[in-house]
Amino acid sequence: MTQSRRHLELLAPARNADYGIAAINHGADAVYIGGPAFGARAKAENSVEDIARLVKHAHRYHAEVFVAFNTIFHDNELETARQTAWQLYDAGVDALIVQDMGLLQMDIPPIQLHASTQTDIRTVDKAVFLDQVGFTQIVLAREMDLNTIRQVAAATQCNLEFFIHGALCVAFSGQCYISHAHTGRSANRGECSQECRLPYTLEDSQGRILAKDKHLLSMKDNDQSANLRALVDAGVSAFKIEGRYKDLAYVKNATAHYRQLLDEILEDTPGYYRASSGRPIYSFTPQPEKTFNRSTTEYFVHGRGEDVGAFDTPKFSGEEIGRVTKVGKDYFEVETSLELHNGDGVCFFDVHKELVGMRINTVQDNRLYPNEMPQDIRRNMKVYRNRDQAFMRLLEKDSAVRKIAVELVLQETYDGFSLTVSDEDGFMAHAQCQAEKQPAQHQEKAEASLRENLGKLGNTDFAATAISLQLSQPWFVPASTINQLRREVMEQLEATRLIGYQRPQPGTPVEPPAQYPQDTLSYLSNVYNKQARAFYEKHGVKAIAAAYEANEELGDVPVMITKHCLRYSFAMCPKEAKGVIGVQGTITAEPMTLISGKDRISLKFDCKRCEMHVMGKVRKNVLQMPPPQPVQFFAKRPA
Repeated sequence: MTQSRRHLELLAPARNADYGIAAINHGADAVYIGGPAFGARAKAENSVEDIARLVKHAHRYHAEVFVAFNTIFHDNELETARQTAWQLYDAGVDALIVQDMGLLQMDIPPIQLHASTQTDIRTVDKAVFLDQVGFTQIVLAREMDLNTIRQVAAATQCNLEFFIHGALCVAFSGQCYISHAHTGRSANRGECSQECRLPYTLEDSQGRILAKDKHLLSMKDNDQSANLRALVDAGVSAFKIEGRYKDLAYVKNATAHYRQLLDEILEDTPGYYRASSGRPIYSFTPQPEKTFNRSTTEYFVHGRGEDVGAFDTPKFSGEEIGRVTKVGKDYFEVETSLELHNGDGVCFFDVHKELVGMRINTVQDNRLYPNEMPQDIRRNMKVYRNRDQAFMRLLEKDSAVRKIAVELVLQETYDGFSLTVSDEDGFMAHAQCQAEKQPAQHQEKAEASLRENLGKLGNTDFAATAISLQLSQPWFVPASTINQLRREVMEQLEATRLIGYQRPQPGTPVEPPAQYPQDTLSYLSNVYNKQARAFYEKHGVKAIAAAYEANEELGDVPVMITKHCLRYSFAMCPKEAKGVIGVQGTITAEPMTLISGKDRISLKFDCKRCEMHVMGKVRKNVLQMPPPQPVQFFAKRPA
């Protein structure tokens, strides 16, 4: 069914169908997964058949499956994109997550469309427009603060989705072109080369080195655990975990963590509802700090505060163990209060400030014997654990089972017995059988046996929360009779739930067509094909530049626009220095330079908007690359 803002949806990533099934089992109300093409994570593609398998599992719990369909399309790809959309619809997918507005001009199936984070929704006007053209859910920019979210909620009807956990792109989503400019691999086409995670040297306008070989465009990871209630109050109803490239342990751990937090909110906040059926039972205690993160930040939810950069390393260093107290030939000792295990992953920053990792073969009290003794480890160095072997072993097993609550009522009929079951969503099933009624010789034992056999729901999706025996007197009923009756009624309930599942309905654009907030579009609007151009013209845009990937923007322009500001990170922000005697006059918005090898990348600062612009232009080798060619990976669906 179509969810409202009163249904709180936990949305988990799925690298593949098996990861998606695990996410559902661990409490996700919906999962998002890449299709066979056109997803913004090109290395996380999946066949339509695998997605159909995931859909079948998700719909058992009335959970939903969204497909990331969020690249921009070249003209050569439009027909394949249309066919793919129909294939995914036929597979039962509930929604497509979209960046390219050209799709809305095409013959696509009646499926919900969600506006991807790549559509760069930072303003109320942009959100209102996307709401009016038919998007039923929009993914707000990660940089948005609570006050702006409230304004968007007040001005729109669609559901609001917000990233609550995982990696942060340094740039506004959809506004990063540095990868295409340097390598021809476009982030808007799912092929980002992650130049933001490289080490850089930072030079000021006078040539002074402010930082050397630091990962200056690398962000800490997002963690909104403490802000979920505030986000709910602001109007967010879909809570998204990043991570279609992450491993299965991360998906299980993060999903379970946020499932528990959202359930706490649902239990003590009247008027809000679960977005799917069933509750997971875990064999582990979620600890999000145990799986991949670059340390965490609340980002800009409460405005600019703490610095958001993870400059030391883009890798996962993990939890601090303690300091090295002794170094032997094939071991080292640490002072720690943590319980360490054979097989733990341990790391430290060497004398060159590079993260060095190792596996610990044997732990003897505070003495660690690694598989290979590192050369640079020294006394007093801090040591970290980035793999807790005991915790990971728990996640390698089947670590959750999800059960839908049911109530069973056994009654007697004229010639036997009937069993009625109703689930937490109000779905019901009924079965009856003929059976000889024999008074029980041991009444209490007979009743206990009936309850025990009725409650044996085993490997089904259901768990009995109440069993009612509405009998005129205690009867002896053979276990085989009860078991058959129970199996029949539960099979009927499963079938009834599947029939009762309703795929969410697509949105309806307003008429006359909504006017886009601007009448002129630059390369920043990512218009890469004739259908996207027609869409914007339909909505009142007069002048439309081609997407950066068309290689028509040849000058020095912003190839990354970001809320992260290196002037702020290095205490050189004019706004922060305002009123400080002897400081304000010395700080200006002059350019800084990032240096990587022979590359010198200019930084400019828009202090009014509180943005940093990374400048650059398309390299000659990229200009020589051929345009994308038509792709065809399945038989054509009839037009």
